[in-house]
Amino acid sequence: MEPTADGVFQDRFLQVAGAERKATALKVAGVQMGFQGDVEATVARAAALAEVAADRGAAVVAFPEGFAWPWFLREARDPRSALAQTIPGPAAERLQDVARRRGVVIVAPVFERDHHGGLFNSAAVLDADGALLGAQRLVHVPDARDHMERDYFAPGDRGFAVFKTRAVQLGVLLCWDNFFPEAMRSLGLGGAELVLCPTANTVLASHLKWERAIVGGAVCNGYYAFRVNRVGKEGDLRFYGKSFCVDPNGDPAVEPADDAESVVIADVDLERVRWVRRQWPFLRERRPEAYAP
Repeated sequence: MEPTADGVFQDRFLQVAGAERKATALKVAGVQMGFQGDVEATVARAAALAEVAADRGAAVVAFPEGFAWPWFLREARDPRSALAQTIPGPAAERLQDVARRRGVVIVAPVFERDHHGGLFNSAAVLDADGALLGAQRLVHVPDARDHMERDYFAPGDRGFAVFKTRAVQLGVLLCWDNFFPEAMRSLGLGGAELVLCPTANTVLASHLKWERAIVGGAVCNGYYAFRVNRVGKEGDLRFYGKSFCVDPNGDPAVEPADDAESVVIADVDLERVRWVRRQWPFLRERRPEAYAP
């Protein structure tokens, strides 16, 4: 059966799902911020902004890619890469305290050094009781101008996990992973209701390409997608922000941000995820046997 046009689709959802929606709605905050000149000072600023998000009713708080670190990835060898931390480590533990006290889920991207000295571009996922649920590692590591990440980071070795938090089932697509539909589909099949997309992008002319890729993942897999981009100026690099969130129908859940530090709050309705997946059953109608070649 052909799904209804978007306007009718929206009206019918509001009418039919009204009672359930009240029990399944939550606020998600994307903290659009930049490096404060020092890792410890940036983590402290992030903790303060997470408190602001919690005051505004957020149940989930997410930060941009590598939010607490200087952008050392422009050069093949930069001694600042030694600032990478373990998970758990000082940055994650500071935000674990906020998560525990305020009862919020936090996704904190970390430039991770594992116990063997390997480096990963990662995101720690902290539950609303402060528990460390795990870390998503960037799988597709780029090698591009101002993003010479292969000189530092090993490819993530944990696939694409769906974390069952107290608030929502969420996945994380770090930066370059957002351009790989296999990654998006893995999270959709794993039951993700919300996918957080931390980035650190500077080329404003490319922002529509990023938006289209992220929106496409939300539409084809039936989840909310929240891109949280970095802001601020480092040398001649300017991170442009424009954080945004879309629902499983690809419609905006909040107005896109500008290029200033901000706490972007989106209303996320988990019943809408289930509703859209029933109306547009892409996951159910997959034919994996046809994809093998």
